[in-house]
Amino acid sequence: MGLGSVFLSEVLGTGVLLLLGAGVVANVLLAKSKGLDGGWLLINFGWGLGVFAGVYVAYKSGAHLNPAVTVGILTSGAAEYAPGVPVSAGSTIVYFAGEFLGAFLGAVLAWLAYKPHFDETPDEGLKLAVFSTGPAIRSYAWNLVCEIIGTFVLVFVILAFGKTPTQIGPLAAALLVVGIGASLGGPTGYAINPARDLGPRIAHALLPLSYKGTDGEAVGKKDSDWGYSWIPVVGPIVGGAIAGVVASLVF
Repeated sequence: MGLGSVFLSEVLGTGVLLLLGAGVVANVLLAKSKGLDGGWLLINFGWGLGVFAGVYVAYKSGAHLNPAVTVGILTSGAAEYAPGVPVSAGSTIVYFAGEFLGAFLGAVLAWLAYKPHFDETPDEGLKLAVFSTGPAIRSYAWNLVCEIIGTFVLVFVILAFGKTPTQIGPLAAALLVVGIGASLGGPTGYAINPARDLGPRIAHALLPLSYKGTDGEAVGKKDSDWGYSWIPVVGPIVGGAIAGVVASLVF
């Protein structure tokens, strides 16, 4: 399988993941949406079903959809990222590029789908929450720990799936993400995926999201919270790397 096909597969799969994932957050948080106040579990299931769809779309490349998964496979000592795709520096970069671009594009599509609702929502924090994660209690050290633990669970169990095939494939990954969100998502919003957070956060910074009052004048200040942005990148990479090493020792 060529790296061009890998790139396209990861762009499309991660794009679908973010469209549905950011979409469910928008549905629950943005003004005048029919899903307004749908709650945390609706968000959990929306993200899980986003994974479900994204994995099917990206089947050709092994459906990493997440740099932490790519890193976990790398540190596990695997010879291939997917059938016919050897582990190498070049293929690793291609996976990363596809994942980050797909996440950015998926977030932009979610914004387009909910554009009138973004315009009706005065709370800049709610708008940012559609695109990226943020902590319930801001403590960078503990936020980092939470993201490491959550991503370790994600990648370790995914690698276990590969050793213990159950014939339910994408559904297993979807339910795993729902479980992580329900159990470990409260402290940080469970990014557990650097592309899922950074790509959409860049989209948030670039898109015209400032709220306009009835007089047409912009009110409020857009803040993409770059001070926190390293946590959902570094934490998942560390968690995924540890998961790969541990998996290589126990599976």
